[in-house]
Amino acid sequence: MRATTDGAGPTDTEAPGGTRQAIAERDGRLARAGGHRRFGQVDYRSAFASAPAALALLDPEGSVVHANPAFAALIGGEPAALRARPAADLLDLASDRHAWHAYREVLRGRRSRFRCTRRLKHSDGSVLWAEVAVAPLKGGPGAVLSVTDVGERRELRARLRHLQMHDAVTRLPNRALFFERLTAALESSAYDHGSTGRIGLCYLDLDGFKAINDTLGHRIGDRLLVAVAERLTECTGDGHLVARLGGDEFAVLVEESTGTEQVTEVARTVLDALQRPFDLDGQRLSVSASIGVVERAVAGTTATGLMQAADTTLYWAKEDGKARWTLFDPERNAHRVTRQALSSTLRPAVERGEFALEYQPLVGLADGVTRGVEALVRWNHPEFGTLTPNRFVGIAEEDGSIVQLGRWVLRTACRQARQWQRDHPHAPPLFVSVNVAVRQVWDSDLVADVAEILAETGLAPRLLQLELTESAVMGSAGRPLQALQALSDMGVQIAIDDFGTGYSNLAYLSRLPVSVLKLDGSFVRGFQDEAHPNPADETIVEAMVQLAHRLGLTVTAECVETSGQAARLRRIGCDTGQGWLYSRAVPPDRIGELIDAPLSA
Repeated sequence: MRATTDGAGPTDTEAPGGTRQAIAERDGRLARAGGHRRFGQVDYRSAFASAPAALALLDPEGSVVHANPAFAALIGGEPAALRARPAADLLDLASDRHAWHAYREVLRGRRSRFRCTRRLKHSDGSVLWAEVAVAPLKGGPGAVLSVTDVGERRELRARLRHLQMHDAVTRLPNRALFFERLTAALESSAYDHGSTGRIGLCYLDLDGFKAINDTLGHRIGDRLLVAVAERLTECTGDGHLVARLGGDEFAVLVEESTGTEQVTEVARTVLDALQRPFDLDGQRLSVSASIGVVERAVAGTTATGLMQAADTTLYWAKEDGKARWTLFDPERNAHRVTRQALSSTLRPAVERGEFALEYQPLVGLADGVTRGVEALVRWNHPEFGTLTPNRFVGIAEEDGSIVQLGRWVLRTACRQARQWQRDHPHAPPLFVSVNVAVRQVWDSDLVADVAEILAETGLAPRLLQLELTESAVMGSAGRPLQALQALSDMGVQIAIDDFGTGYSNLAYLSRLPVSVLKLDGSFVRGFQDEAHPNPADETIVEAMVQLAHRLGLTVTAECVETSGQAARLRRIGCDTGQGWLYSRAVPPDRIGELIDAPLSA
């Protein structure tokens, strides 16, 4: 009877000799493969049992099927005792909602792996930090679980973080940790209904530390920083974070502030603590501190915004005289912000044509005739509206843009004065008075500018008056004096503005090419009470007028507001007056209406 197969090839009885040998080799390979599988199973179990890693096999429900000795040692117990125990209970996975969900997804085959760090409690009561990893078991249901002790790694990481987050010299929290704590405090207070909802900050800088560091060396400087840090920590107590932000700058963070009084009291305590001298290596050193204090509601506050406010307030404390604390003032800060905005846009504003001139009459007190006008610049700012000179001239002097602006004012005023002459050819020509900052004399060739503009506009030099403040003129020497002399030689009139507020040295005036004194308005305001005049005020002004006249100078009184003031000034011999009694500063076309009409006082 012939043996049959499923059609895959000839039977053994039909196979030739070569085929029988091939079949024998095949059977040998199959036998060896089976042996390898049995050996692999034994080898796998041996490797699992002896592996140094803590491993466990889990069924689809998450119960332990097998646990190796390393796993049992890490958790506590014997491998056999862990069988059928839910791994989630052993590793406290259910306490973390996100970890529990991810773990269940792995068991269900919906996620390829899951890893987390857990704080585990050993059966002997000790606590350890472990990294838990779960992955599906290949080739069957369930999962493989590995647990790694990361306690030493975490401890090393914690030590490194401490070094990164603390100042190496003072051991205080550094800038990075301070901002981390500040940000966390702002976030927690925003969501904590039991919070005060407020936060405070004292930002301080040591006065005079650089001098100590430079003269006594960095070693003494560092020891002083350490001593300051210790005092700050002692005087502020455990409730506030003290940090060194860099250099000689420190900060005290007042979380859950109860109000401005609490934070300013912290600042006072710090100042008192630092007033006591420091004894370092037999040397007695004293330092003070300037402190910027900010206290505000957490709502709407950012860490960056709080620090910017504190930095600004610290600057104020130093500007106000040092060795003090200064509280943040929103109005003062708004003024600072506005000033910065004006400073950054001033130069472009000249090029964009945002400035304009208005003119205020200078009137003869004897006859009420307009003799001249003072050119007053206005800035038509697109954001802040019309600004008077006291809002921006000081800024222009600081950044040097006064030279460009002053040149524009001079040219525009001279061109306008010449235009009035053309429009009113039969009237006596008006002189135009232009204010000049001392920086214009130093930083530009004022004499050349004036000569060029007079030639360009055709205005006679005698019809141009340049006003300089008393403090700018008095004591002039070198270039300023040469410039004033050259301008006077050219025929330009030189006037001292706001006379009486500075040196008031009439004798010195005789050495200067000055032709006009403009009395400061404070003298004229002394004439305000017509019913009860102050004889002393009138005597002082009369003496100044008489002395000026003896020096060959004419006198203009500023801020004339009443007819009584005008009458008394006229009586004591004052030459011209300027003020709201006659007119406010007005656009050029309004001046044309006044040229032919005397202004009766």
